[in-house]
Amino acid sequence: MRHHFLAQLRESRRGAVTPDNTKEPARASMHALLAADQPILALAPMQDVTDLAFWRLVHAYGGADLYVTEYFRVYPTSTLDRTILRAVTENLTGCPVIAQVIGNDIPALVRTARQLQAYPIAGIDLNLGCPAPVVCRKRAGGGLLREPERIDAILAALRDALTTRLTVKARIGFDSPALFDDLLGVLARHRLDLVTVHGRTVTELYRGQVRYDLIARAVRRLPCPVLANGNVSSAAKALRILEATGARGVMIGRGAIRNPWIFEQIRQARRGESVRLPTGRDVLAYLEGLLDATRVPGMRERPHIQRVKKAATFVGLGIDPAGDFLHQIRRVTTEADFHRVCRAFLDHDEPMPLEPFPLPLK
Repeated sequence: MRHHFLAQLRESRRGAVTPDNTKEPARASMHALLAADQPILALAPMQDVTDLAFWRLVHAYGGADLYVTEYFRVYPTSTLDRTILRAVTENLTGCPVIAQVIGNDIPALVRTARQLQAYPIAGIDLNLGCPAPVVCRKRAGGGLLREPERIDAILAALRDALTTRLTVKARIGFDSPALFDDLLGVLARHRLDLVTVHGRTVTELYRGQVRYDLIARAVRRLPCPVLANGNVSSAAKALRILEATGARGVMIGRGAIRNPWIFEQIRQARRGESVRLPTGRDVLAYLEGLLDATRVPGMRERPHIQRVKKAATFVGLGIDPAGDFLHQIRRVTTEADFHRVCRAFLDHDEPMPLEPFPLPLK
């Protein structure tokens, strides 16, 4: 299956393939996914990383049940980002796709959401969690958590305008969870279909302890399903998080970039089976596949390597406790160096848990 998907990916990069979802039947529609008794396993959106190419690659390793696009930036003069839109129109996974939007201009958000509704999406997701300073300064993403009244107005307008599902991905607050209960009150008013909660504040970025107790509070307070997000680093941890929070499922971002096998590992663990760990050579094949998957016709070598390094850096956190791989992979500038470093550390058959070591990562 992996080679089939990589071959399709290479062809689509040349613009030669028309999407054919009949070759890989969908696991479930969104309705069936929400109605099923198994946890929902979702791939988190990460800007400039979890794009169409990454979706196709991770799907070849077992894949998520639900995919969320990178965010569409929305402002009064915005148009739909054609690159991100390809993740919807050329989705080969057979799984539901939710289109995420980010912004604070209500008419523009309504206009964009209505435009996206014309495409084969399972819903529209409002980003209330992006911690990027440039986003927060524009009162968008996680920055909106300082303005619950604005969130209330945005959700009311979107709910009235949409016939598709409406979902939200949020953090527990901007610089403190003090207003989290107020946020839950706002979310509960708008007939949301799904809410994902990242159990950190915006200012914590990806550091510090994840407040799974607050995710559990959201599960109790909200009338819709809730997904738990934050530090889902292994199948065993995913099961502990589900038990501790009562969440309907988990959304995984960095953990899935580091370990694309994680979704299938969670399914194996839930069935009571032994969790299969990849070997060093498996991880090597994944990284080399990532290099191939992200190749864009006409892109020069150095920008391509810089793009791949965004993902390889996350993988590097789980490769060696000394951080030597991470140090070296951050500094490569050519494909030859990329292959050399990867093979030096991964050309072996030892099993690799790929859980993160406590290494510094900006």
